[in-house]
Amino acid sequence: MNSTQPQNRTALLPMVICCALFFILGFVTWANGSLIPFAKKAFNLETDLQAYLVTFASYIAYFFLAIPSSWIIKKIGFHNGLVSSLVVLGVGSLLFIPAAEKSSYTLFLLAIFIQGSGMALLQTAVNPYLSIIGPIDSAAQRISIAGFCNKTAGIIAPVILSSLLLKRANASEARLMEAVTEVEKQTILNELLDQLHAPYIALAVALGLFALLLKFVKLPEVNVDEEEVTHDAHTDSKRSIFDYPHLFLGSLAIFFCVAVEVMAGDIIGTYARELGTVPHVFRDNATAFTLGFMLLGYLIGILTIPRFISQQAALRICTSVGILFTALSVFTTGVISFWFVALLGLANSLMWPAIFPLGIKGLGRFTKTGSAIMIMGIAGGAIWPLVYGFMKDKLHIDFQHAFLYAMLPAYLYIVYFASAGHKVGKKI
Repeated sequence: MNSTQPQNRTALLPMVICCALFFILGFVTWANGSLIPFAKKAFNLETDLQAYLVTFASYIAYFFLAIPSSWIIKKIGFHNGLVSSLVVLGVGSLLFIPAAEKSSYTLFLLAIFIQGSGMALLQTAVNPYLSIIGPIDSAAQRISIAGFCNKTAGIIAPVILSSLLLKRANASEARLMEAVTEVEKQTILNELLDQLHAPYIALAVALGLFALLLKFVKLPEVNVDEEEVTHDAHTDSKRSIFDYPHLFLGSLAIFFCVAVEVMAGDIIGTYARELGTVPHVFRDNATAFTLGFMLLGYLIGILTIPRFISQQAALRICTSVGILFTALSVFTTGVISFWFVALLGLANSLMWPAIFPLGIKGLGRFTKTGSAIMIMGIAGGAIWPLVYGFMKDKLHIDFQHAFLYAMLPAYLYIVYFASAGHKVGKKI
C-alpha cells in the first residue's frame, strides 16, 4: 500500500480488522446501558443521577486520554496502538471482579474508566485508519459498515447482560423490600454483584486472545505525516493544528453527537421506567431497540453515501429527523413515547460517520492529533446524561421536558456544523 498517496480503493484486510474492532467497541460501550439500572440496584443508589456516573466514567476517559493516545500512536504506530488498546480493555474488565467482591461503587466506576481509557486509545487509532484506507469522500460509507458491526454488538451486549444481570436484579429488588436487617440486605446485594464475575472474566479472556491474534496479523501502516495537506498555497501555509478551526467545531459536533446517542441508547431504560406503562421486556432491553434502529440507519448510509447523497446532506437530514422524533417523544406518552426515543437511533445513525471525516478532512500530517481532538468530543456521552439527571432529579423538571431541553440544543448545533461549521477556515 502506498502510504504517501490517497487511497483509490479500500484495502480489504484492514477493513475486516476495523469491523472486528468496532464490534468490540460496540459490545463494551453499549453494555453500559444495562449496567446503569444494574448498578442502581446492586449498589443501592438513591437517584438516577448517581447511576448515570456509569456513563460518565466511561465517556470522560476519552476527554483525558485522547491526546495522550495520539502521542502513543505516534510513538508505536496504528497497529501496536490497536493491540495495546485491547490489553487495557482487558485489564479494565478484570477490575470488575474486585469491585464486586468489595461491593465498591468507586472501584466499579474505576473499572469502567479504565475500559474507557482503552476505548479512547482504540478510537483514536481506528477512526483515522478507517478514514485513510480508502477515498476520503467514501469514508462515511466505510464508517457506516464498521458502525453496523458496532451497533450489532451493541444489540447483543444489553440482551446478554440483561439476561445475566437484570433478571436477577429485578428479583433481588423484591427481596430487598422484604429484608429486615442490614445484614440481610447486604447479603442480597453481594449475591447480585457476584453475577458480574462470569461475563467480565469471559470478556477479558476474549480481548486477550484477540489482542494476541492482532499482534501477529500483518496490517499496512498508513503514514499520514507524509500526506499532503492539500494542493494549494492557501492550506500549504498552515503550520499548526489551530489553523484548522473546522476541526474544533467538528470535535464539538462529536460532543453533541455522542450526547444524543447516549441519551437515546443508554438513558432510554430509565426513561421507559419513568413512563410507567412500558412492558418489562422493553425496559430491560431498551438499548437494543435503539441500536436496532441505528442498524437500519447504517444500512441506508452504506447504500446511499456517497452514491446518492453527500455526507453533509446525510448529516442535515439526520439532525432534522432527530429534532422531529424528540418533539414527538416528549408530547406523547407510554409505549408511543418509548418508540419515538428508540427511533432516535435511526436519526443518530449517520451523524458520527459524516461528522468524523468532515472534521479531519485536509489535516494531512496533523491527522493523528486532529483525530485525538475529535475523540475528546466523546466526553459528550459523559456530560449530557448528568445534565439530564440534574434537571430531572435536582431541579425537579418533568423527565420528558428535561429530555427535550437536553436534546434540542445538541441537534441544533449539529445542524450548524452540517450547514456551515465544516467549511470554517477552508478555502471552498
